[in-house]
Amino acid sequence: MSNEVNLLSPVKVGPYELRNRLVMAPLTRNRARAGNVPGALNANYYAQRASAGLIITEASQVSPQGLGYPSTPGIYSQEQVEGWRLVTNAVHERGGRIFLQLWHVGRISHPSLQPDGALPVAPSAIAPEGEASTYEGQQPFVTPRALETDEIPGIVEQYRQGAENALAAGFDGVEIHSANGYLLDQFLQDGSNQRTDQYGGSIENRARLLLEVTEAVTSVWGAERVGVRLSPTGTFNSMYDSNPAALFSYVASALNRFGLAYLHLVEPRADADALKRWAKDIGNLNDKEVGLAARYFRPIFTGTIISAGGYDREQGNAVIAAGDADLVAYGRLFIANPDLPERFALNAPLNTPDRSTFYGGDERGYIDYPSLELQSA
Repeated sequence: MSNEVNLLSPVKVGPYELRNRLVMAPLTRNRARAGNVPGALNANYYAQRASAGLIITEASQVSPQGLGYPSTPGIYSQEQVEGWRLVTNAVHERGGRIFLQLWHVGRISHPSLQPDGALPVAPSAIAPEGEASTYEGQQPFVTPRALETDEIPGIVEQYRQGAENALAAGFDGVEIHSANGYLLDQFLQDGSNQRTDQYGGSIENRARLLLEVTEAVTSVWGAERVGVRLSPTGTFNSMYDSNPAALFSYVASALNRFGLAYLHLVEPRADADALKRWAKDIGNLNDKEVGLAARYFRPIFTGTIISAGGYDREQGNAVIAAGDADLVAYGRLFIANPDLPERFALNAPLNTPDRSTFYGGDERGYIDYPSLELQSA
């Protein structure tokens, strides 16, 4: 490779000097133990991938109410804190850095997953299309219960306490999950938020909860160790906004005041329809397939940008060399290649991910992908 900045160049994120610009993306794998507690299996999995410049863990619910899928880890109980400490210790022993992703799924849940069989909560009583994943299999989504205005400070407190617990578990920072159609994203977008109080209506009102959560989380960690994830073009989980360019431009600009570690953007490349809608909204940026969202938000967000969205090695190097993103997050490639930075450095062949083992199960498809060292032995 040339001397230009690329995936293998070091970079500073918040207070940390990272060895490279490859980020392990947050990846739901549904392998927590009973009680939604991480264990030794999870510690092994993350430790194998500690050569990433930064690991962002799978999304972890901040309360029992925030649960939306079977066997996902939480960050609200002492047992979960102790389980996550196994993970952070294992990653740190190998010289890695790891942030926890804080999560509340909102309406993307089911009464069978909720305390006392309650309805899931959301900004408005609007059901998403599709089916919920439950311990009894796929079941139709139900119409959620709209949160009362006086309940919302309790949601903010769930995130603040989750941040406290992540600090106790030994993480290097946290990421606020405000993407992919989960609770904070549901408040942002007017397809799911039809409230008439101070958390609904205008863009400023719909962004209020995310900004309050960010304020609470940064009060625990300091802003330089907190990131936020957005999916400006995403339609997953029945998401829609009438003016996404205006909404997400406002959100990115409003986040500038915190001085965050980074803004993590999910690119539209994996969804051609979303790409077309986004390109239409933002004008003449549809001439560039790689890093479209990062390119758009670069002049709006003044801090570090992580871009995620099906990149390969060459595309990742290109978006960094162009200056559109500072780091690139890899999901499936990190699942199948625990030593991905080394493989990129050598331009070595990559293992193929086994989709059938992505969600749930045991060691197979989780910690048994061979490293280059094992393959050459």
